[in-house]
Amino acid sequence: MMQLQVLLVAGTHGNEINGIFLFDQWKKLSNLINTHGIKTYSVIGNPEAKKAGKRYIHQDLNRSFKEDSFLSINSSDFEGSRASELVNLYGEVGEKPCLIALDFHTTTASMGSCLVVYGRRDADLALASLIQNQLGLPIYLHESDQKQTGFLVESWPCGLVIEIGPIGQGLLNSRIISQTKLILETFMEQIHQVKNLTFYFPEKLIIHRHIKSIDFPRDEQGNIDGYVHTQRQSKDWQELKKYDELFFKLNGEIIRFEEDEPYVPVFINEAAYMEKNIAMSLTKRELWDFKKEWKQSLIDLVNQK
Repeated sequence: MMQLQVLLVAGTHGNEINGIFLFDQWKKLSNLINTHGIKTYSVIGNPEAKKAGKRYIHQDLNRSFKEDSFLSINSSDFEGSRASELVNLYGEVGEKPCLIALDFHTTTASMGSCLVVYGRRDADLALASLIQNQLGLPIYLHESDQKQTGFLVESWPCGLVIEIGPIGQGLLNSRIISQTKLILETFMEQIHQVKNLTFYFPEKLIIHRHIKSIDFPRDEQGNIDGYVHTQRQSKDWQELKKYDELFFKLNGEIIRFEEDEPYVPVFINEAAYMEKNIAMSLTKRELWDFKKEWKQSLIDLVNQK
């Protein structure tokens, strides 16, 4: 049986430094995190952005993992080149092939700790359900958004994003670091149990399925002319009711939630999403039955011969 190799990434955005700090300390203290005998590669996703103290150099690295960009790399685009480099090094058929990728992020939004899954790959959902069962983390299913594609973990057979907040960009925080460490240790423990067939999958999992993102109010020139209402700020994961406040303008106008669907907002007022014209994303909270094919997919992946 081949040894399972796992890619762990921090600093996909160079100004999200808590995961980077944890990885640096891990290099100095090899027993800091128990990997249960699983081979791991811990890498800084965007080292140039880290040096510059910026989210990225030319474009968002976590939107740069697109198949067409791997075929024609523009040397003047650092993130496009870096995406190709990471896949060539650690992709499924790379020099150091990994089958699972875990990508650590922080957010300025009041998201707490959560898992992000892109699409409905069986192994992703199985792995997310194991971690949710252990730690109770919400799962944000990001799909059906053609404006947001090219995410890092999609280039590996199985992968999850970890988001932890709130934390300002470029700041270290003890709570963020300890939660990052806890999730990483839980992830390694659960993979170990899958390898040894001693795992326990839940019967249900709670999913927050992405529906759409909404922008800030804007004037005729396209400039933002309203901000997130005080009743909505820091209320991630709290269900909206019709006529709830969304935005406020200094002329006194309140923009309210006008829909009948009980959407749940996430990434409210995330600083890095302002450039993407996203004030918040709306999700539907759903209770899904765990499917046996998810379980088998993860078992087969982890125990490849």
